[in-house]
Amino acid sequence: MLRGAPCGASWGAAKRITGISVEAAAVRMGLEVQFFCTADPSGWDPIYGKSPVHFAGEVHKKAIIRALKNVCPSDG
Repeated sequence: MLRGAPCGASWGAAKRITGISVEAAAVRMGLEVQFFCTADPSGWDPIYGKSPVHFAGEVHKKAIIRALKNVCPSDG
């Protein structure tokens, strides 16, 4: 990992997904970030309709999908 959340949730989550299957990594990363996230979950964003915790999970899920595509490109 080159960058992560300022609160440190990214690094805690990355440690927890080490060794799991590539297929499960993206979903698990999003969930783990939510567990470690220190953002106030009651602060719903009116534009996205999500709390900061859920938004963080989605951002991390998409980032790991993008990273895995760079490391494990498909044959097609």
